Amino acid sequence: MKFSHLVAVSLLSVSSLSMASTIKGTNYQSPYCGCCGAWVEHMEENGFDLDVVKTNEMAPIKIKLGLTPELASCHTAQIDGYTFEGHVPAAEIKKFLAKKPKRAIGLTVPGMPMGSPGMEQNGVEQPYEVLAFDKNGKTMVWSRHNQ
Repeated sequence: MKFSHLVAVSLLSVSSLSMASTIKGTNYQSPYCGCCGAWVEHMEENGFDLDVVKTNEMAPIKIKLGLTPELASCHTAQIDGYTFEGHVPAAEIKKFLAKKPKRAIGLTVPGMPMGSPGMEQNGVEQPYEVLAFDKNGKTMVWSRHNQ
């Protein structure tokens, strides 16, 4: 009897840990974009739970969240009060959320570089940078990929 109780408690603890590590957020995207869905899948595979809002009115959302045209990509996520634009790798978002930089309001991968999460295409990989940005649109390189 004690052993089965211990097993049940252990399973409950593991289940609670798994649930606690899920990071929730919202992703805004066009209803017609396939790469946005592929990026959401990448995020879910890496412990995120994103509500998906499909809209044809992306520009007002991006403006409201402090994104300038130079920083824009196809989809925009809000996670833990921060903005993540485009094909930002899940690992970079986790690192950002752990550090919570004081001046930065989010990360972006401008454009849609091949080989970034959601933009995989027959092994083609373009070099790209993940940029941190502040409320004034100023950026700094957060990380480099496919270099």
